[in-house]
Amino acid sequence: MTKPKPWFATKRIGYGAGWPIAWQGWALLGGYLAILAVAGWLDHQADGRVRTIGFALFVAATATFLSLVCQRT
Repeated sequence: MTKPKPWFATKRIGYGAGWPIAWQGWALLGGYLAILAVAGWLDHQADGRVRTIGFALFVAATATFLSLVCQRT
C-alpha cells in the first residue's frame, strides 16, 4: 500500500508542520479558519447556551484539524 501524498510540508527545524503544499491542505486550512470565525461570532452572543455551542465547535474543529494535519504531513 502506498503512502498518500502529504498535504503539508514538514519543517526542517523544530516540531510541527509547515504551510500547505497541496490544494487539500489549503482547503482544510480555509475551512478551519471559517469555522473559527463562526465560533468567534457565537462567542460574542449574549446567550450562554450559544456561547457554549461556540466553544464546543472550536474544540471539535481544532481536534479535527490537528488530527488531519498530523496524518497528512
